[in-house]
Amino acid sequence: MQTLDHFAAEKLHALEAQQLRRTLSETARTDGGWMERNGRRLLSFSCNDYLNLSQHQAVCEAAIAALRQYGAGAGASRLVTGNHPLYAGLERRLATLKQTDDACVFGSGYLANIGIIPTLMGKGDLLLLDELAHACIWAGARMSDGDVVTFRHNDTAHLAELLTEKRGSYRNTLIATEGVFSMDGDCAPLPQLAELAEDHHAWLMTDDAHGIGVLGNGRGSSFAYDKPVPVALQMGTLSKAIGSYGGYLCASQPVIDLMRTRARSFIYSTGLPPASIAASSAALDVIEQTPALTALPLAKARRFTRLLALDEAQSPIVPLILGEAEAALNASRRLETEGFLVTAIRPPTVPTGTARLRFTFCAQHPDAEIDRLAAIIRNRILPA
Repeated sequence: MQTLDHFAAEKLHALEAQQLRRTLSETARTDGGWMERNGRRLLSFSCNDYLNLSQHQAVCEAAIAALRQYGAGAGASRLVTGNHPLYAGLERRLATLKQTDDACVFGSGYLANIGIIPTLMGKGDLLLLDELAHACIWAGARMSDGDVVTFRHNDTAHLAELLTEKRGSYRNTLIATEGVFSMDGDCAPLPQLAELAEDHHAWLMTDDAHGIGVLGNGRGSSFAYDKPVPVALQMGTLSKAIGSYGGYLCASQPVIDLMRTRARSFIYSTGLPPASIAASSAALDVIEQTPALTALPLAKARRFTRLLALDEAQSPIVPLILGEAEAALNASRRLETEGFLVTAIRPPTVPTGTARLRFTFCAQHPDAEIDRLAAIIRNRILPA
């Protein structure tokens, strides 16, 4: 035990010296993006609840009704006894939203990616990943036993070169990217990626965690263009704009059937609580019935970027890169004194030298508060 404690303490000391140690802060969410932390009420610009559906009355009532009818937990994995009736409706709704044959719900977005990718890819296969793809895509890729190669962020010319050079040497090839990149807020060039995938007989997979609900009238990043982009594997989460919890894959019937019988993170994980499934279904109802709601987070983000003369936001995520971790931490503390919660994002979540404030915009953010936030950043944080 002493050697273990010594090892951990040394690691923590080294992280602290680099301003990279992370700690938990007790934070209670209230309503409309407001939080309570350290006895203060703060307006959060760090939450991924883009449509504020986690606190929507109909969503909460659906969760409460499911809790009363089915209890607090699933009891087992979905293939054993945990596949309660609510799943069928949710998966049908997701498939309809994404215009696919079927959908498979996982315990979380992370569990989805570490299940999907190794199920499809193995030894003798090639995985081409955007260099800024989410950590769970990388985790799934490394678990697959396939060869993993990165292409420069959103660089379709580089990807084309790699496909031309390497595709012929492999049985199957997967191109994996994020629909909306979680730390930069930019969107993948999906039409070009889909064309490359078709030309080289590769499979395109998007992690649309930050696209569903807020782009393409709520359908997600694949639907944010003049016509839907053919993406074979549309993965995402239910924990952000949907306001609940879980992950999913929308794809063809054979692919979904394969997931249900071979994806290890599906087979060996307890099913979601019934309340989470019911809440997700109710949230999809709200998205379908109030399409104007889905446009608000991007509109709020673009108001912010206009005020600061930044590049126009492509999604509800706007990064403000400050460089070193200490600078990002200091800026976050300053904003907290002004009543805003904006978490500093530091390595290894982002590359060294690109520590930042990451602003996320939600439907209920008051325009006046967005204007005040922009003024504080312009006058007190950005260099003169």
